[in-house]
Amino acid sequence: MDYIVKREFPRTEVDGLSLSRFIIGTNWIAGYSHRSNAADCMIKETHACHHSMLPMLDTFMENGIDTIMAPFGQLPELCKAVKVTEDNWGRGMIMVDTPVINVDDTPEARREAEATIKATAERGAKICLIHHYSAEQLVNKNKRQITRLDDYTKMIRDAGMIPGLSAHMPELVLFSDENGYDVETYIQIYNCMGFLMQVEIESVNTIIRNAKKPVMTIKPMAAGRTTPFVGLNFSFATIRDCDMVTVGCFNEREAAEDIEISFAALERRAVNLVGRNSPAKNQAVLSSNK
Repeated sequence: MDYIVKREFPRTEVDGLSLSRFIIGTNWIAGYSHRSNAADCMIKETHACHHSMLPMLDTFMENGIDTIMAPFGQLPELCKAVKVTEDNWGRGMIMVDTPVINVDDTPEARREAEATIKATAERGAKICLIHHYSAEQLVNKNKRQITRLDDYTKMIRDAGMIPGLSAHMPELVLFSDENGYDVETYIQIYNCMGFLMQVEIESVNTIIRNAKKPVMTIKPMAAGRTTPFVGLNFSFATIRDCDMVTVGCFNEREAAEDIEISFAALERRAVNLVGRNSPAKNQAVLSSNK
């Protein structure tokens, strides 16, 4: 089988590494729906084996989308799917890992954190963003500092990866930039609904636009609380050309739709998609959307 890139999604750079501005999100592969236990179970049952993920990953690769974000250490089947996809396509995928690390201030905890980070590199990750659960434990708002962050970014550099921060708490971006920490990119929640954002949308937009490094925005559709058309148009219209949007999909059909919506948003054109179904298919407003 010949694997051909049909079109190349726009790209950006993080510390000299080229990434697609559309990042493959994995909550709807891993089972983190942000909706209900029933939805989580549906996802996990569908994607219990790596084979179910391959058509979706192929759809992304066909459109030049080769960057994928996940806590890969918790998802062995996803790691298999990435490896199979790389073998099939004869090219690598850019793995952006978000490991949870032990940040206790003890020698034992540091050894554990270093082992976790080394394992991240061994899985093939190029970028390592300390998970927000870990990073936020280090924040000192009074001093506007992220205590001992340099210890962990050095571990990441020593393992051969690019360091970053998962900054669900938007202050992490501000404090990291102010103190000049060795951080090359940020993850930041950003969507038109304000879902899971800790401050107003306008404030987060200002933080993203003023960030000294490229930002990987996540949850553009607010975990299904808005449609892809609304969520993706908002995100791509209000971030910088260097920033990225992380998009989670359930299957290859959703992937194809989200890719087309994203291309259209960046190209400022109408979306070329079939309209949704309705019991009354001859309504004028529906028949015009084909």
